[in-house]
Amino acid sequence: MIDDGRPLFVQIAEQIEGAIIDGSLPEETQVPSTNELAAFHRINPATAAKGLNQLVAEGILYKKRGIGMFVTSGAREALRFRRREAFAHQYIEPLVAEAARLGIPLDELKSMLDATRFDNREVAR
Repeated sequence: MIDDGRPLFVQIAEQIEGAIIDGSLPEETQVPSTNELAAFHRINPATAAKGLNQLVAEGILYKKRGIGMFVTSGAREALRFRRREAFAHQYIEPLVAEAARLGIPLDELKSMLDATRFDNREVAR
């Protein structure tokens, strides 16, 4: 995961966010320490700390002095809400705009989405 050209601290923060969203880091549980993250990813501990501190500043994590960092209550829903908004902006808005350029009515676009969703469920089985 740590190699796509974006700043490493951003990737660390997103990795922690992903673990919170998928439930592998439940609320009120301790997250890996700066040193653990640094050793695992073979990065500078200051870089790992910057990623964790970003999440503290956003209210996703909180510090217990002398113990470590923990997932804030409500963090999962806050992250899901934020990511849904980003998803709409990044994918849905351009999709709707392109459909309009192609003359695809909204009801037809919805039918296309429903058909795609059904096809994906079949593939997943």
